[in-house]
Amino acid sequence: MSTESFPTHTPAPAPAHDPGQAPAGPRTGVWLIGARGSVATTAVAGCAATVAGLHPPTGLVPEPRPFAGAGLAPLSSLVFGGHDTADCPLPKRAEALAEGGVLPHGLPTAVRAELEAADRAIRPGGPQSGDPRSTEELVDAFAADLTAFREEHGLARVVVINVASTEPAPADGTLPASSLYAAAALRAGCPYANFTPSTGIHHPALAEQARASGLPYAGRDGKTGQTLLRSVLGPMFRDRALAVRAWSGSNLLGGGDGAALADPAAAAAKNAGKERVLADTLPTVPEGEVHIDDVPALGDWKTAWDHIAFDGFLGTRMVLQTIWQGCDSALAAPLVLDLARLLARAHEAGIGGPLGELAFYFKDPDALQAPDGVSPATPAGLAEQYQLLLGFARRLGAAA
Repeated sequence: MSTESFPTHTPAPAPAHDPGQAPAGPRTGVWLIGARGSVATTAVAGCAATVAGLHPPTGLVPEPRPFAGAGLAPLSSLVFGGHDTADCPLPKRAEALAEGGVLPHGLPTAVRAELEAADRAIRPGGPQSGDPRSTEELVDAFAADLTAFREEHGLARVVVINVASTEPAPADGTLPASSLYAAAALRAGCPYANFTPSTGIHHPALAEQARASGLPYAGRDGKTGQTLLRSVLGPMFRDRALAVRAWSGSNLLGGGDGAALADPAAAAAKNAGKERVLADTLPTVPEGEVHIDDVPALGDWKTAWDHIAFDGFLGTRMVLQTIWQGCDSALAAPLVLDLARLLARAHEAGIGGPLGELAFYFKDPDALQAPDGVSPATPAGLAEQYQLLLGFARRLGAAA
């Protein structure tokens, strides 16, 4: 896809932050599953660019005043590492993203030191074809990588975030790759977020471990485009008392996500979260479904189209159509940085368990946990979820 419709700002060259200079105060590790993918690369490069003053913190939700007292770790304190089965170095991956218009031209060079530092901390993931290790051995190995990363860099804590390609839901009781990494996070004492539709920490075999760990965790499936818009429009129709008869959608996307979602089983896992937003928002579930098409030529760009048929006063039939065109990595990366900081602060404050208060970030959020054991339903509307997030920020601030 031509990027002429998506102009990017290219800053004047400036010296990047020296990753060898540790900021004052404790440092926080961010361990990315799928660390050499587009989202992870954009998060690392974007964090470095923001710290160096090359770009403003656009898209980072906790930067405005309401979050000032929450005690979140500064971006300059984040140290990146991760697991991946790919071997393309982060600087080269960033150069490819710049060529595709995802990153501003010149940025990979400006933050090369930070990209190289993060790349040195990436460890081989798995399981890969022919790997003879058992499930227990794989979890042990991944947990050991997390512990070594924390000790080597003198980190106060490490937050694990899954940004790998979507995997199909497991057909049996075995742990898929995403759940192996989640089990390793629990074993190493790391907060965890699942930014993908994959099973991750929500596998039944991990439920008791997750509860007993006392660690904060959140997810699943980051809300970055079509579902973000649905979480705004759904409450609008509900509150305006307009009857939605049908809501159909189509997604065109390329890149690794497009290739992964060409698998019908993986696409089904993705669509479940999209459909849940409407089911949780509207009085009745409308007709229609979402289709996902892999268009490799689009690269990291995606187009989402929605057709909404609704009835107004006296049964007057009307239609709303929306088109969302965006860059998936640029939409997702700042949210990944947000979640790393929010989960790290929750861990520091002694807040554990599933964090339904972070529903703002997810298609399929965790349930809210009430002290009396009777948990209210997690709201699906974005405005309501934002109020939950503000309340959580106040809770973090009170725990300082």
